[in-house]
Amino acid sequence: MEKVKVIKERFKTAQSRQKSYSDIRRRDLEFKENDWVFLKVSPMKGIMRFGKKGKLSSRQVRKLRNKEIASVKVLWRNQQVEEATWEAEEEMKRKYPHLFA
Repeated sequence: MEKVKVIKERFKTAQSRQKSYSDIRRRDLEFKENDWVFLKVSPMKGIMRFGKKGKLSSRQVRKLRNKEIASVKVLWRNQQVEEATWEAEEEMKRKYPHLFA
């Protein structure tokens, strides 16, 4: 029980230290009506329905030194959305051309 108490205290100390670091960088933002702001929107779970219809949708382009590799997110049959995988678009077009028509 003594070790558990020590671990909890160390967690609390580390959490407090991290909070103080993040509080220094955080600032309250206030906006007025008609202010221009930049909005960053990141994809979330369930976004699949906004892309191409069916099981494929474009999301990602990997950039190498001399070329870009387009990928599509593939939701395989009998799999959950969380288990979808990124596959090379060219390979998927070659194997399943009817999905890209």
